Amino acid sequence: MLHEKLSSIYDNVLRRNPGETEFHQAVREVLESIGPVLGKHPEYAESKIIERICEPERQIIFRVPWEDDRGEVQINRGFRVEFNSALGPYKGGLRFHPSVYLGIVKFLGFEQIFKNSLTGLPIGGGKGGSDFDPKGRSEREIMRFCQSFMTELYRHIGEYTDVPAGDIGVGGREIGYLFGQYKRITNRYESGVITGKGIGYGGAQVRTEATGYGCTFFVDEMLKARGTSFDGKRVVVSGSGNVAIYTIEKVQQLGGTVVACSDSSGYVVDPKGIDLDLLKQIKEVERLRVDVYAKRRGGESSFVAGRSIWEVPCEVAMPSATQNELTGRDAETLVRNGCIAVGEGANMPTMPEGIKVFREAGVAFGVGKAANAGGVATSALEMQQNASRDSWTFERSERRLQEIMQDIHARCLAAADEYGMPGDYVAGANIDGFKRVADAMLALGLI
Repeated sequence: MLHEKLSSIYDNVLRRNPGETEFHQAVREVLESIGPVLGKHPEYAESKIIERICEPERQIIFRVPWEDDRGEVQINRGFRVEFNSALGPYKGGLRFHPSVYLGIVKFLGFEQIFKNSLTGLPIGGGKGGSDFDPKGRSEREIMRFCQSFMTELYRHIGEYTDVPAGDIGVGGREIGYLFGQYKRITNRYESGVITGKGIGYGGAQVRTEATGYGCTFFVDEMLKARGTSFDGKRVVVSGSGNVAIYTIEKVQQLGGTVVACSDSSGYVVDPKGIDLDLLKQIKEVERLRVDVYAKRRGGESSFVAGRSIWEVPCEVAMPSATQNELTGRDAETLVRNGCIAVGEGANMPTMPEGIKVFREAGVAFGVGKAANAGGVATSALEMQQNASRDSWTFERSERRLQEIMQDIHARCLAAADEYGMPGDYVAGANIDGFKRVADAMLALGLI
């Protein structure tokens, strides 16, 4: 239930943003947590902090014309929502996927405000992308699209203004094309304008692994808080992209056994544990579907088409594919099969009814804005290295990432305890992330 002071705010969000269901869901989740904060801090309500946070500072929508390999003109739509800069320049990824529309970008940007706040680093919240689908496109088509996209986006970004990164559909290849076009247009080698770059031209060690590693570090802290660890645990990781692959890698390093992963076609089960080298070859090099993994792996591994991966019994579940992939029914299945911890590697992958099931069952639930903050944290570390013309080792970068995730875990628990919701990571993350932004907004005046 929403606090009475917040109900009218939420109604206004619905009225002003019709049809943007993902954005509505993200806003409601935060508002449901921060009611108790208003009792201790009436100044937030008096200064309309919540209303201001729910309204982006700037929304940019633009046309992206480009030419395919047949010489035919294609037209996509580009977005950049610069949501809140109270803590620093806007920071958040670009997503290239057919599902992208303004509501998706706003939900991601809103989540990014609090995720970035939780890192403790000086970065605000933003997000962007396009309904362009890189799947099935040639390298040259992707390059031409990225160049056209940046030809408009470049005028809105900068290392002290707005710093994009990658997300679904935007990896190292796309970042390279985007940065190259920015450099070409501006005649500036402004490394800090975009993150996720290649190591050879200003990128940071561990950035590729950061979201998966960071989520695993966070879940490891949740398990430690319950007197256990990954050692010997059966783990299920949805997805098989960048986040999932490096989640699997770090879970294995910490002693867990990842028995299943997935893509949009279905999931693969490997009772002996996913062969990470084979999965990387199939997904990162050959860019094939996960059913190929089962064919090549043989033995007891199998592919299951069109079914939910959450029916696979496990003790730790790590949804790492996309938003709203884990339903209430899936959550009930996981609980019934003995799941004790969930860490969200993707953005808002668990539907509200699923979160309710986990909370009522006493499952440790690491909400995405906390658990998957490792990616943006390492992006901020990349910005730091770019600004100082420095380059850190893999070990130093990973150690700093782990420290950040441990600090986020501790602050989530502390905030939940302070407001009478011990062990509730959702409430803790929302409250701690919100308060830091709110205090900065008060300090900066009416912005």
